[in-house]
Amino acid sequence: MMRVSQRDLGGHNFTIREWGVEGLPKLLMLHGFPEYGGAWDALAMRISDRFHCIAPDQRGYGASYAPDTVEAYALSNLVDDMAALIGNDAPVIVMGHDWGGAVAYGLAMFRPELVTHLIVANGVHPVPFQRALAAGGAQSAASQYIDALRRPNSDNALSANDFERLLGLFSANINTDWLQGKTLEAQKEAWQCSGLRGMINWYRASPLVVAKPGEPVPMPDLPLDRLMVFCPHLLIWGDSDTALLPEATEGLEDFVPDLTRVTIDGADHWLLHQETDKIAKIIRDWLS
Repeated sequence: MMRVSQRDLGGHNFTIREWGVEGLPKLLMLHGFPEYGGAWDALAMRISDRFHCIAPDQRGYGASYAPDTVEAYALSNLVDDMAALIGNDAPVIVMGHDWGGAVAYGLAMFRPELVTHLIVANGVHPVPFQRALAAGGAQSAASQYIDALRRPNSDNALSANDFERLLGLFSANINTDWLQGKTLEAQKEAWQCSGLRGMINWYRASPLVVAKPGEPVPMPDLPLDRLMVFCPHLLIWGDSDTALLPEATEGLEDFVPDLTRVTIDGADHWLLHQETDKIAKIIRDWLS
């Protein structure tokens, strides 16, 4: 059964959901845009006999701390939030989806002492993703929404008419049959609680450069030696994702010496909801 609590992290209030019991291996589960900690419920319920699952509403989401300034959403701050949550329980298993994958990679790269194993589901390491974004090809075309979200007042436009445009973005070229009934009601409640400004500030604060289709731009200078992941890493990939394409992970092996890739045929960006049983088994098998 899920338990919800409030916790002070670095002087700020965060909402935390937990499944399983103390004493089991801890699995920190980091949601992406535009979800919240409750998005992990179905998966956590399937593996909480073996893991103590912990899923926060990250900064800007749900009932957690949601400052207004763009600078507050720099990756270093997002990583610090989760490092504070891990605290004395380190090291733990970390899993991320979408933007949660970025924070998960950040923990593994910059706070490796906190992470035993890294699991990412349709999320991207910063170097292969930036290469794909800069190339002006298919990933650049698929990611034009990033610059659209960065525009002033995009949060107001997306929240109008009971989040009509946000729901359209959520489901663009992607199957959202799972987002119905109580699941949709809970998601809207989370959006109403936080507003959309904080979560969209994740995009505004990101240094990612998105080329226009057919107009490649120079690859930004990145500190490649600092972007290594040395813990065991499992990448679970839904191959029908139209937002994150396979080219966004090309060359990942150069940064992850111990990488396992598992592809789920026919699943898309919302694979956690579409293929929950398969993902639960993949996690159990990989961590056995």
